[in-house]
Amino acid sequence: MKKLMLIDGHSIMNRAFYAIPILTNKDGQYTNAIYGFLNILFKLIDEEKPNYIGVSFDLNKPTFRHLEYSEYKGNRRKMPEELRSQIPIIKEILNIMKINIYEKEGFEADDILATIAKKAEDRGICAVIVSGDRDLLQVATDKIKIKIPKTKLGKTEMESYFAKDVFKRYGVTPKEFIEVKALMGDSSDNIPGVPSIGEKTAIKIITQYKTVESAIENAQNIKPKKASDNIIQHKEQALLSKYLVTINDDVAIDFIDEETNDILNDDFFIQCKKYELKSILSKFDKRITQDDVKFNLIENVKDAKDYFEKLPKDEEIAYKMIYDENIFIGISFTTKNDNGTFIKVYDGIEEKQFFDIYSSFFGKQYKKLTLDAKTDIIFLNKYSIGLENVVFDAMIGAYILNPSINKYEYNDVANTFLTKEYESKDELLGTRKSKKFIYDIEKEKWFNYCVRQSYVVFLSKPIIEKKIQENNQQELFYDVEMPLIKILASMEIYGIRICKEELLQYKKEFNNEIKRLEEEIYWIVGEKFKINSPLQLGDILFEKLKLPYGKKNSKGYSTSADILEKLVNKHEVIPRIITYRSYTKIKSTFIDGLLNGIDEKTMRIYSKFNQTATATGRISSAEPNLQNIPIKIEIGHKVRKVFKPEEDYVFIDADYSQIELRVLAHLSQDEKLINAFNEGEDIHKLTASEIFNKPLDEVLPKERSAAKAINFGLIYGKQAFSLAQDLDISIKQADEYINGYFEKYPKVKKFLDDCIEYAKENGYTKTMFNRIRYIPEINSKSFIQKGVGQRIAMNTPIQGMAADIIKIAMIKVYNRMKKENLKSRLILQVHDELLIEAYKDEKEIVKTILKDEMENAVDFSIKLLIEINEGESWYDTK
Repeated sequence: MKKLMLIDGHSIMNRAFYAIPILTNKDGQYTNAIYGFLNILFKLIDEEKPNYIGVSFDLNKPTFRHLEYSEYKGNRRKMPEELRSQIPIIKEILNIMKINIYEKEGFEADDILATIAKKAEDRGICAVIVSGDRDLLQVATDKIKIKIPKTKLGKTEMESYFAKDVFKRYGVTPKEFIEVKALMGDSSDNIPGVPSIGEKTAIKIITQYKTVESAIENAQNIKPKKASDNIIQHKEQALLSKYLVTINDDVAIDFIDEETNDILNDDFFIQCKKYELKSILSKFDKRITQDDVKFNLIENVKDAKDYFEKLPKDEEIAYKMIYDENIFIGISFTTKNDNGTFIKVYDGIEEKQFFDIYSSFFGKQYKKLTLDAKTDIIFLNKYSIGLENVVFDAMIGAYILNPSINKYEYNDVANTFLTKEYESKDELLGTRKSKKFIYDIEKEKWFNYCVRQSYVVFLSKPIIEKKIQENNQQELFYDVEMPLIKILASMEIYGIRICKEELLQYKKEFNNEIKRLEEEIYWIVGEKFKINSPLQLGDILFEKLKLPYGKKNSKGYSTSADILEKLVNKHEVIPRIITYRSYTKIKSTFIDGLLNGIDEKTMRIYSKFNQTATATGRISSAEPNLQNIPIKIEIGHKVRKVFKPEEDYVFIDADYSQIELRVLAHLSQDEKLINAFNEGEDIHKLTASEIFNKPLDEVLPKERSAAKAINFGLIYGKQAFSLAQDLDISIKQADEYINGYFEKYPKVKKFLDDCIEYAKENGYTKTMFNRIRYIPEINSKSFIQKGVGQRIAMNTPIQGMAADIIKIAMIKVYNRMKKENLKSRLILQVHDELLIEAYKDEKEIVKTILKDEMENAVDFSIKLLIEINEGESWYDTK
């Protein structure tokens, strides 16, 4: 039997929009609802395998229900502009996919879906209706199935209902479900129903009397008495509600019985690329670019030797080492006269044999192009082979051209710069439990995947270089980002030593403190519950203890950090809960994370430093994230005690002083700020003096704190509302503070305003070194998104420049220590600080190098200052 699948367009789009964080393509078009809708659609197609597909949308016109009852759906929130803009696009895409769209003025999607389903049923076709609206359960029959999405444990599941399932779930037939809905009403649609009659009472009444009319006739016999009285008093309202909830399944609209075929067509492929729907693009297997060049495969030692002897030393060579789960499986080469050769290093050629032949290739005599050189440096270090003379890394080039995308793998580079569509590693091999080893798949597939990597690097290099020149990013690419690769690799190779015994002792202390806090919390509230469960904690705080500020949503009461902070002085349990959260988070994230990450042979942690993860240019740390160990709270700061230097070494830490404020002073060229920094004044005290019109020596601590919040807040684009929350003052007062600040520092205001205007005109912002960040939100019609864009526009030139400065400083410090042939090494970078594991006999020269190179990293209008500390642990340096 053939099958029709019908989808409630607005219902599923709405669900997708709120389930997925805001996404945009490079043009700033919102895409999260489109992306979510299409994912749900393809999942449903896989599950139901329909012959026909239709989607119905509500039109922005009054329906017969509105004409009968003007307040129908009158309580609905206005559709967010971010969602509204995606509706016409999904309709266009559905038309391109040759999926029928059903709409009719005067009727809702429910009416149209029911009508089409009934007409299909009359022709012997099974129908499946997908909607979040349970009103459609009244349409269920033996051949019409209603699928209702619901969220369970963060995942979308589908409830399925034929007529028998409706009866099993509610104890009434689908037609009787109309009567139940009429009595209980529907707050989401502003349908009044009968006061004080909920679902259970309505079902009980209809089970006995079958219809609303019969219930009205027998109202005097209905129990409880309150329900009886209300039915008598509100009978007209009950009948109106029945009219409103009854779906019209006889709309004058035709069922289009053309089977849905060729969904994955060329025009749909173009739309997926336009809106950057990458997970949908993966479905287009037949669209994988077929190369019209010849590639070569080498699988034996003799041919590998012959090929190496022919590699040119006087021209650029693109290479790409290929790994699968940290196993080196081969290397791809492309040269001017060779489109691509892959040497398989697995069977036929052993890893050691390969490096015996090719070790010199990685030296200075060959000019190399690649993608992700850092991974190769770390791998080659196992063989004591250095990687030299890498003149171009396509991953780094792609990153500085657009730092806002998630990945820079070979297929991403090919798609962006060569308009070639290749399979990613995950698409080729699968992920997690379904992941295959590369040589277990078809030979043609693994060979093409491997050999294309250097081919893509070679072809994309001139295109990327040209774009870098057009953006005036040569200095950023060649003098900052490229030299940084080997420094980050060296940091990953060295790692940082951990005292495991101390860490285990901390874990024991934390467990004891967590247990003590649990017992205190249970005793205070009078019962046990899951403290880390927001749902259970919310019920305790706002239902049992009746505390203020309770904000309830579909998932229960909010127990976010800002809510708890408001409650600190309202009940003795709150400070203990906040402390408990701090202990459990630090234990699970840092103590347990560090224990799991220790290399038992070396007793060191080897964090990964990502050069292409942040839109601002900052370096990030992962597995574990050493940059996020908290230092503002002592229990977090103490974790740094377990990080120890090697014997005969000491830690030296150098941290820029107020780097972002100094960057702001330089970029704005505000004379007061420049003079204050150059004369060594307390910048926060000075700001307080200016804003509050007081002499410096009369500024109160709380006024300095307020000035500090303003100084740093403006860097991050904070407005009066956020500042008011930070300082616990009124919005009006916060606004006065900000205006007072800008009156005293007018060039700062001009600089920030200019940043916003530049971003509006160009769609991006940039740093002094021309580090670009695209800001599609800046011209959004949404007030909220536009605000986000403006904050990014103000912050990125400052934070991005600070990131550039620390990177330049790293390069200068690293090169100077190498030049002076020191044993000391740079092992960690955390935001604005560098950590050196210094040989004790070299510590004074290391301090000199740090001061010379960090304070003179760039030519600025103001002095860059660093604070230097040393210690026998990382903790001791702060």
